[in-house]
Amino acid sequence: MRLVKGKTFYTKPWYASYHSMMDRCYREKSANFKYYGGRGIRVCEEWHNIENFEKWAESSGYSKGLWLDRIDVDGDYSPSNCKWATPYEQANNRRNTVYLTHNGVTMSLSNWAKETGISLSKVRNRYYRGFSVENILNEGDLHFKANRR
Repeated sequence: MRLVKGKTFYTKPWYASYHSMMDRCYREKSANFKYYGGRGIRVCEEWHNIENFEKWAESSGYSKGLWLDRIDVDGDYSPSNCKWATPYEQANNRRNTVYLTHNGVTMSLSNWAKETGISLSKVRNRYYRGFSVENILNEGDLHFKANRR
């Protein structure tokens, strides 16, 4: 439990995000430390004061069900590099997210699946089997040998 001037924060709806952020950036025994603190991701000095984080959380559009998301996945946690995102949005902002560009539009595989109505598993399968972008996004059934990149 964190207290500041008699104030309790663990009951705040955004507190789990704050605690997890600090944990994965600074506690070496954290399961996710190697992906955050272990690769140099830090929390800005301003947010080491939980009251400053609280002010940012409340003024930046936090609502229940949103997760803390870094805009630049290689950047630190700071007001200029963070936003509140849905789990779906956050899943599209990972280091291993695959993006495709088609007709000048770039989106993640999952967003292309949603946009085209093709199942995500089919889009992923076609991508990893070496299909061209056009054939990945084609609704029909395709045969691998005839449609390689």
